[in-house]
Amino acid sequence: MSKRPLGQNFLFDPSILNRMILTARLLPGDTVVEIGPGHGKLTAMLAAQVKRVIAIELDQALYERLRMALSAYDNIEVVHADALRYPYDTLDTFKVVANIPYYITTPIIFRLFEHRDRLSSITITVQREVAHRMVAESGGKDYGVLSLMVQYYGKAKLAFVVPKGAFRPVPKVDSAVVHIELYEKPPVSVRDERFFFRVIKTAFSQRRKMLLNGLKSVSGDIRGKLVFAGIDPARRPETLSMEEFARLSDELLDDH
Repeated sequence: MSKRPLGQNFLFDPSILNRMILTARLLPGDTVVEIGPGHGKLTAMLAAQVKRVIAIELDQALYERLRMALSAYDNIEVVHADALRYPYDTLDTFKVVANIPYYITTPIIFRLFEHRDRLSSITITVQREVAHRMVAESGGKDYGVLSLMVQYYGKAKLAFVVPKGAFRPVPKVDSAVVHIELYEKPPVSVRDERFFFRVIKTAFSQRRKMLLNGLKSVSGDIRGKLVFAGIDPARRPETLSMEEFARLSDELLDDH
């Protein structure tokens, strides 16, 4: 059995990898970034479909093995680097297709969003429960900060579930492939993005509380602000749509 560097589970099934590539809707002229290429199975399949593949591998041993195994491909660049620090701003327009190490799922998604001016889509394998959170709509238990942040930047879709038995080593949970098509412009307009996300994070840090209590730290007159924004102060954060959070954050911004 393969050693599992840096907590990664490897996906070898070509039918699943091919389905992942189809989900990404790649074009022959695309540049694709793959994060955590592992043994290079997906990397080689991507190289047959697109103009350029940049495979970012942090594990030294895997990097050396990949560089040798994929040396015959003139359109694959294997990079020994931390994907959380890679200079994506040096790339032209690119897409991400990856079976990422699960422990960096949220940080890497937000890191990629920082380069949304050149990133057109993300197709990644994540834990199934995380996938449900990414695509969740308001009103359910899965809806929260991750849902709103992902859906602010792009249209997210759970493409298909990947059973845990498809990985080696076998993880404890099932996974899912999520496709995010980045928006040219977010679906809501806000006066201050950073403050908008601060309001969301503050509200969900006490998701069982009514907004009236959960957002006291943001405004001295939170009841008045909620009412003025057309939101019942007794509601809980998971019931608010993105549009309502946008309206509320704009109203609260005047106090800051």
